[in-house]
Amino acid sequence: MKDNGPMKDGLMRDNGPMKDGLMRDNGPMKDGLMKDNGTTLTKGPSNGPDGPGAPDGPDAPRAPAARADRSGGNGTRTVAVTLVLWALAACFAFPVLWFVLSAFKPGSELFSYPLSVLPRDWTVQGFADAWQRIHFARYFGNTLLVASVTTVLTVLASAGTGYALAKYSARWIRVFFVCVLATTMLPTEVILTPSFAVVRELGLYDSLAGIIVPSIITATGIFMFRQFFMTVPDEILEAARIDGASEIGIFVRIMLPIARPIVVTLAIFSFQWRWNDYIWPLIVLGDQKRFTLQVALRNLIGAQNIDWPVLIAASVISLLPLLVMFLVFQRYVMNADINAGLKD
Repeated sequence: MKDNGPMKDGLMRDNGPMKDGLMRDNGPMKDGLMKDNGTTLTKGPSNGPDGPGAPDGPDAPRAPAARADRSGGNGTRTVAVTLVLWALAACFAFPVLWFVLSAFKPGSELFSYPLSVLPRDWTVQGFADAWQRIHFARYFGNTLLVASVTTVLTVLASAGTGYALAKYSARWIRVFFVCVLATTMLPTEVILTPSFAVVRELGLYDSLAGIIVPSIITATGIFMFRQFFMTVPDEILEAARIDGASEIGIFVRIMLPIARPIVVTLAIFSFQWRWNDYIWPLIVLGDQKRFTLQVALRNLIGAQNIDWPVLIAASVISLLPLLVMFLVFQRYVMNADINAGLKD
């Protein structure tokens, strides 16, 4: 016998189990001998409450009961979180719902007391007046043209810049990327004056091109594409170059299709930004025939009187393109695999 350590012949040791079924200090024995607390385990599988092989007796675990308790707790937490999210959604949706329903109310009912969510007398006269009184079709077309052209150019410029920053190595490229990111720290109001001076010197004042050109480059779009293209393995580009593909062909035929989720996401954001833009078109445009929709809606607010039925109805109409665009392209954003076609 040794002081500390097992014996090969089945004798007792101080710490540790025995191979031949003798007693040990701590823990149950496999062959049905006694533990310290006096509980005897039977050899072989048993048909206890937890299934074959589970021990019987007062010390037998209650796994199904524990799992049931955990499942019940998780279910309660899930229900609580769901209720909180529905409550938040209702808080955000209620003002929008009231706004939309107010477009179907006559002017005398908008501020009548007591207030009501649903119109008492449904009418669409506000929509008809908005479409005719402020040349809505012209302003709608101007805004659609500006938003569409700017979105296409923004996506192409951001994708090309992001690709160059991600896949070409040079010190000045890294410095340029830092400068691009630094522009996000500047408020829009700070660059309005120099941007207006540049637009005026280029002869773009009072034209739709004066709204489109300064809005093409966005640091957010460049950053999105650059971060995505960094995850594309360089081996794909090398293989394409070996096959004889040009740099433009690699970008158009390989990189852009892979980056489709980023393209759609940036397109939605860019279209929304340009559609809702108010300050820059107000500064650049002087001719009312070239006004965008947001500037035209501002002209409905007079110094003495505001035609609320027309203003609300026109605002609801201006929301429709954004809503349609989101409903059409949301599945590309929600269900798109960012790493599609790539291997880990």
